[in-house]
Amino acid sequence: MKEDQLINRRDFVGKAATAVAGFMIVPRFVLGGKRPDGSAYTAPSDVISLGFIGTGKQGRGLTTSFLTTNEARIAAISDVYKAKAQLALDRIKDHYAKNTQLGAYSDIPVYNDFRELLARKDVDAVVIAAPDHWHAAMAVRAAEAGKDIYCEKPLALTVKEGRAMVNATRKHNRVFQTGSMQRSWPEFRQTAELIRNGYIGEIKTIKVNVGPPPVPYNLPAEPIPEGLDWTAWLGPNAPVPFNAELAPPISKDVYPNWRNYREFGGGMVTDWGAHMFDIVQWALDMDNSGPVEVIAPDGKEHPFLTYRYDNGITMTHEPWEWNNAILFTGTEGELRVQRKKLETTPASLATKVIGETEKHVYTSENHYKDFLNAMRKRSKPICDVEVGHRTASVCNIGNIAYQLKRPLAWNPKKESFKNDPEANALLGRSMNKEWGINL
Repeated sequence: MKEDQLINRRDFVGKAATAVAGFMIVPRFVLGGKRPDGSAYTAPSDVISLGFIGTGKQGRGLTTSFLTTNEARIAAISDVYKAKAQLALDRIKDHYAKNTQLGAYSDIPVYNDFRELLARKDVDAVVIAAPDHWHAAMAVRAAEAGKDIYCEKPLALTVKEGRAMVNATRKHNRVFQTGSMQRSWPEFRQTAELIRNGYIGEIKTIKVNVGPPPVPYNLPAEPIPEGLDWTAWLGPNAPVPFNAELAPPISKDVYPNWRNYREFGGGMVTDWGAHMFDIVQWALDMDNSGPVEVIAPDGKEHPFLTYRYDNGITMTHEPWEWNNAILFTGTEGELRVQRKKLETTPASLATKVIGETEKHVYTSENHYKDFLNAMRKRSKPICDVEVGHRTASVCNIGNIAYQLKRPLAWNPKKESFKNDPEANALLGRSMNKEWGINL
């Protein structure tokens, strides 16, 4: 890569952006509460201002999700792949053209270095949709910069990075929503309330069908495309050769496969598992804890990865008839759930109205509005950073068991394995000097 293609990160504040942001928006409501810095929202036009970090396929979708609320504007974006940043700008501009109530569109600045975006005083919160290996480095710096944070799932690549994200959020009094949007969907809320109220009896076993764990990065080198800052894409990681599976060209409208490689993601165990194990944690009221044992497949007593909670419930990472789905088996029935589909035994439970005096979980009808509302109230949203961290930890310790191929005893309070230095060494990872954080 040519030297002149790289951002001089020692002198990033104050560099010129591609354009100057500016919106004239008069929404149909008046915001209440205060901004993250403590100042009051004073006018109908004073909407929440977002900065987007990462504008690939998922990030572009999130621009629409937030703009559709009619409660937020996008003040700036950051991406290290120029073509993808341009796609995001085109989508945002098109959204304004079709939704004139949002006001007039003005050019949005694009930054190669996200720290320039964090330095902007007009950004209230950031939406992080970069690959998993970047989440902690970005979120910790965002909290330090006084920004509230929406970060995609899985929350963190390692357990220690997740705890660092929680610590930074609490230290700087930030609002943090994990992008586990299934918690804002009715079929999963119904699942959690049916389980918590004992409608299928005492839970005995849980099967979670998501894809495989990650593999070490093993792809051949390919030419780095024009407009991609590969060093910046790697960020905290050690250098590896570029391959388009990690950052596909805009001609391919696909989710990239970096998630399949251990250096960048946790395979489907974290990618889909961060959704489905999350619902299990919610239903079992384990959002501040987790299992106490994880057993790697042994071809004998445990043909599948098995988790055990301290109440005796076992959960397996196991294929069954539904893909990316959960099967709860209790003493009085079963519950099967996946996106847009809930089946129960007895069948009537699927539409059972949970009574006012029964146990209820936090209700959110819109994951993005829930985050914006929590910002105004300075409260925890439905999938607070601790929740996202605990779910990611379930996934991450499962991957450690797969890697070591043996049983592990987990202490969810101490967030460490019992008497197992080899396993504990895998709870974090090396990060380079420029982007590393304290773990």
